[in-house]
Amino acid sequence: MKKTFLPLLIVLLTFIGGFMSGTIYSNSQKITTKASSDQASHSNKIPGIKKEPELKDQESKVLIGYVQDFRNPDEIDYDSLTHIIFSFAHPNKDGSILLNGNHAVQNLRSIVKKARAHDTKVLLAVGGWYHINGGESYDYFKAAISNPDSRKKLVHELVSFTEKETLHGVDIDFEHPRSQEDARNLAEFAEELSEQLKPKGKELSIAVNAKVHSVTGTEIHSVVFEPSMFKYFDHVNLMAYDGQWDGEYNAANLSPYSYSANIVAYWTGLFDKQGFSRDKLTLGVPLYAQPEDPSIKQVSYEALINHHPDNAGKDQVELNGTTYHYNGHSTLIKKTDLALSQNLGGMMLWEAGLDAKGNHSATALIAGELKKQEDTRYYTRK
Repeated sequence: MKKTFLPLLIVLLTFIGGFMSGTIYSNSQKITTKASSDQASHSNKIPGIKKEPELKDQESKVLIGYVQDFRNPDEIDYDSLTHIIFSFAHPNKDGSILLNGNHAVQNLRSIVKKARAHDTKVLLAVGGWYHINGGESYDYFKAAISNPDSRKKLVHELVSFTEKETLHGVDIDFEHPRSQEDARNLAEFAEELSEQLKPKGKELSIAVNAKVHSVTGTEIHSVVFEPSMFKYFDHVNLMAYDGQWDGEYNAANLSPYSYSANIVAYWTGLFDKQGFSRDKLTLGVPLYAQPEDPSIKQVSYEALINHHPDNAGKDQVELNGTTYHYNGHSTLIKKTDLALSQNLGGMMLWEAGLDAKGNHSATALIAGELKKQEDTRYYTRK
């Protein structure tokens, strides 16, 4: 019995040992596999986490506000604006630039410091309608970009200034190219400026005439652009206002919704044809009111609200003995929705310093509308 039992015992122990070893190995494999699975799962989550902000960046819309050099830096709505375009640096015919004295420079530096706390970008606009030395800026700007040497100097001055003052880029406000020669020179200037700015991580934007007649809705041919040049720009800011000057003076044509709709149709058609992203386009709105009596000055949106808060809900009002036309809150929302529905990159304000403060701010209103629409699209995709 003992001899018979011993071999059986050895066999039994061998079987149990093999079973336990297999179980331990199997559990070990499960642990290894689970750990490997957890690592793979975690690895898969990391790109997902990284992609979410990237998706939001791609979808986020800009709100660009031009700010004149004499504005109080403490009164700008940095939280609502994604970009501030400080206006203006004035080009000289030799390619040098001028700012409106030390006060303007100090204002710029203060704006840059305050904007940084809100992640708001600051660009420098060059040009404008009037030159600091008198007359239209057009004559100075045209001369500066017509000559290769002065054009090169203007590019150098602008790039150097943006680096010195830690700005995020340059905005071109050449009002307005009036010939094929102007268009070619502007395109060359844009190309040369882009070549210097882009490697430094700077942006390049341009303010453009609406190119659409506010009365007839047809293309305006007296302003000439070379369409291919828009590839150099991050933002093309549509000045969809001042339509009162088209034909006989009519303040009601300042910037009605129908005018903006025609402008958006023209520019989206042009960009689609050229193969450029509509995301470059921003729709401009005026933050001022135009009087029916042209001998009376324009008034700011802030003045309208200060006169009576209910004016925020209107597009025209009686003031100073005349009727003023402007864009109230409902029209601003409609225009913002128009820009979003047509896949534009966002909105632009002329001029942020004209806005009302507090609850009736047009800047905050548009920013809120952009964010609301953006959040809706983002969470719908998720």
